[in-house]
Amino acid sequence: MKDPATKTVDGFQNLTSPECTTFDDIFNARPLAPFSPLVTDLLNQVSEKLMAHALLREFPDIATFAFWCRKASISKMKARYVDIDKRLGRGIIFHVAPSNVPVNFAYSLAAGLLAGNANIVRVPSAEFIQVQMIAGVLEELLKNQRFADLRNHICLIRYDKSQTQVTSELSKRCDVRVIWGGDRSIEEIRQSPLSQRSYDVTFADRYSLCVIDADGYLSENDFSKIALRFYNDTYLFDQNACTAPHLIYWLGTICQVEQAKQIFWDELQSLVESKYDLQTVSAVDKLTTAYMFVSQNTKSQITKSQNNLITRIKISSLDSEIEKWRGKWGCFFEYQATNFDDLAQIVNQRFQTLSYVGVEPTALEAFVHDKRMTGIDRIVPVGQTLDFALDWDGYDLISTFSRVISVV
Repeated sequence: MKDPATKTVDGFQNLTSPECTTFDDIFNARPLAPFSPLVTDLLNQVSEKLMAHALLREFPDIATFAFWCRKASISKMKARYVDIDKRLGRGIIFHVAPSNVPVNFAYSLAAGLLAGNANIVRVPSAEFIQVQMIAGVLEELLKNQRFADLRNHICLIRYDKSQTQVTSELSKRCDVRVIWGGDRSIEEIRQSPLSQRSYDVTFADRYSLCVIDADGYLSENDFSKIALRFYNDTYLFDQNACTAPHLIYWLGTICQVEQAKQIFWDELQSLVESKYDLQTVSAVDKLTTAYMFVSQNTKSQITKSQNNLITRIKISSLDSEIEKWRGKWGCFFEYQATNFDDLAQIVNQRFQTLSYVGVEPTALEAFVHDKRMTGIDRIVPVGQTLDFALDWDGYDLISTFSRVISVV
């Protein structure tokens, strides 16, 4: 595969801006109105080129992004906003993408563009093929005179996080800084001050769970499809994504739940055996986590699959400490209840996505509102936890990344 052309901009790698030699071009860019037709057209072209890419089948995350940024999808997003004509982008957004989710940077960039901003995006330092694919498509499109006015609105860069002077310079000059990553990364980046009118939008460590109603699950027609959707939510990124469930909250009687568990985990086992490659070091780390947990929670119980592809930890009670235990590589905590009430004891600001099977989402939404929970920002069906939206982590990104011009 041919890598996208790269340039050195002020000493670090620039993946997409063929006309830029310094950041002055970016910082002199004027804001656009949200959902600019030119931005929509560019993203639609990105979608079409990625959909036609020879490597598309190998990267479902690329396919998902391409589907998300097509014109029809963007039109639906735009329809939600009634005050676009009163808004402009904030100016310059400096995005710091997470290191372990290859395509996240593209969603962050797209949100910044759709809100009307120029964007400098620090992509993961690892050489992900997905980053190369998207950067290559953007570079090709930005060479087209049709998109010349957007060349100073898109700059993907790569540099090591140890180059704190780069982060400091970009932070000092941006209007919004968007930080995706762990709490430690956010703390380190915040050592670089912003200007007086600038602000941070941070996406910190979050915890997610899945609620499965046993009776509702058993009434489903296609157990294999549910297993595939759950697999995509979890195993695709080794449960590293904040959206990946770690806790499975089973609803129903003991008899119903045991019957549902048998089918659910058997279906998932067959799928994981055919699709997932568990590395030895990951297998050891997974078991270490499981044994450490049961050593501190003596009433819990480990259930391992024959080949260790799925490790389940049955817990008899829930407390606020559960969110500190993050399963990876197919490690899940299981709890059985007859209603949602026990969730109210543990949900805090770190809880992000609640996925579900066999449950009415309106019932979950009502529960979150009635209990006035400080956490759970997303309620989605199993299989859609990774689906990006312009409402993310409780932020409306278009409103957050743009400003209102009021007239009285």
